[in-house]
Amino acid sequence: MTAPGSQGKVSLTKSKPGISLTKATGASGRMRINLNWNQGKGGGLFKKSTAIDLDLGCLYELQDGTKGVVQALGNSFGSLDSPPYLFLDGDDRSGTATGGENLIVNLDQLGKIKRVVVFAFIYDGVPAWDKADGVVTLHPQGVEPIEVRLDEHSGTRMCAVALLTNEGGNLGVHREVRYIEGGQKQLDEAYGWGMSWTSGKK
Repeated sequence: MTAPGSQGKVSLTKSKPGISLTKATGASGRMRINLNWNQGKGGGLFKKSTAIDLDLGCLYELQDGTKGVVQALGNSFGSLDSPPYLFLDGDDRSGTATGGENLIVNLDQLGKIKRVVVFAFIYDGVPAWDKADGVVTLHPQGVEPIEVRLDEHSGTRMCAVALLTNEGGNLGVHREVRYIEGGQKQLDEAYGWGMSWTSGKK
């Protein structure tokens, strides 16, 4: 499943969108999910000095029915050792200066997690995914990183990147790359989360 030009990484594509991880192959310990942008095309439309701001976050549902969001907006950074067992390590505005944004998943608590939709959101700047060179890379422990590129032409601000599911104790990772008109509320509606939303700022 390793795509050409992505040595040492598994690239999820339209033709090969999914992978399953077991406790022996990456579904344990702490998995880092990184969002990076402004790379790969010599800067393109967005130079590093341009104030484009991509945000990484997720919707989550636990096995007990608890639902919520982890994101910088509203300072909902989550927690690793207590529910939701997901933690956003900060809000990066550059994409590259500090390594982008990282969402950490405590897979030692996978049994308590039902599903997670990882999303990227253009909070500020021109909504043009094909120019932003966005890439989300999952780093399971002990196996190759899993890469999802966000380079399709779309003028929306919200993109559902990947769906993580608990599949009988294994971790299913499915590429979504679903561009959604609107924001978190519309993402919720697209995936049937059923939460109430209010406007927020960082």
